[in-house]
Amino acid sequence: MDIDALAERWPVLVGFEVLLILLLLTPLGFADNTGNRAWLRFGFVGIQPAEDNKIFFIIVLAAQISYLKNYKNLNSALSIFLLILNCLFTIGLIVGISKDMGSALVYLFIFLVMLFAAGVRIYWFVIGLAGIAAVTPFFWTHVLSQHYRDRILAPYDGTIDQLGTGIRWQTNQSKIALASGQLTGTGLYNGRQTQSGALPEKQTDFIFSVIGEELGMIACVAVIVLLLLIIIRCIKVGMHATNTMSMLVCFGVAGWIIFQTFENIGMCIGVAPVIGVTLPFFSYGGSSIVALFAAMGMVSGIKYRPKPERFRSLG
Repeated sequence: MDIDALAERWPVLVGFEVLLILLLLTPLGFADNTGNRAWLRFGFVGIQPAEDNKIFFIIVLAAQISYLKNYKNLNSALSIFLLILNCLFTIGLIVGISKDMGSALVYLFIFLVMLFAAGVRIYWFVIGLAGIAAVTPFFWTHVLSQHYRDRILAPYDGTIDQLGTGIRWQTNQSKIALASGQLTGTGLYNGRQTQSGALPEKQTDFIFSVIGEELGMIACVAVIVLLLLIIIRCIKVGMHATNTMSMLVCFGVAGWIIFQTFENIGMCIGVAPVIGVTLPFFSYGGSSIVALFAAMGMVSGIKYRPKPERFRSLG
């Protein structure tokens, strides 16, 4: 993909991004078993707009940051306001229409990583954290339902679902599966928890637990190392990119994989809330896999793009 050519058509990307989300309000949209209206159904084909839109979000945000950095003052109050407006617009659409808090957090982390990579001053992050802290009580009390509050607090508050039959059920079954695998696992397709149906969403949200039970801790470490190598590679390609926008795209993709990896594994081991985030490249899913491989295609294109004419003689 020619990232520069795509970025020049950013209004089309934004329009397509908005259109995909708004289609969730039509009869094409339907809710999953968590109640999130996050899927579009075209016959037997399902599309999750929040997954596909990550590509458009990264490209548009990279183009915006690059323009502000090269032609304006990136650290001015106006520039920061415009960047935040872009992020809040996208997250607001996702949360307001699909109620998908997990995807919204992925977008927020991508946004923060790209701002940091672009050179936004630390004091803006401090101001942002202070602002989030100020609005959190209102958001917690008046926006989040009791169910969502319990899901967030469950890993840290032992008084929530003490019997482990509700919100804690998935996490408890996940931890039992991981512990059962020990070092080398029980054997492929021989996991008691994973094959008996005790572990819900084993092919998506809790695929890491399946790996742990059936292939053991050695396989879990191998998965983490493989994902870490992909993240490092994205960052390395970004650091050697020929322009600011390409660099930001690479860091945005790296941030995407970092957050989903840490959050998914955290869900499986019981140290993070269960918010329905997939493990990159391992969880089953059409939209997620297609979007991730498209992201890898962008990073590869940046890696192999010819250097500008004035730099070719330098090797």
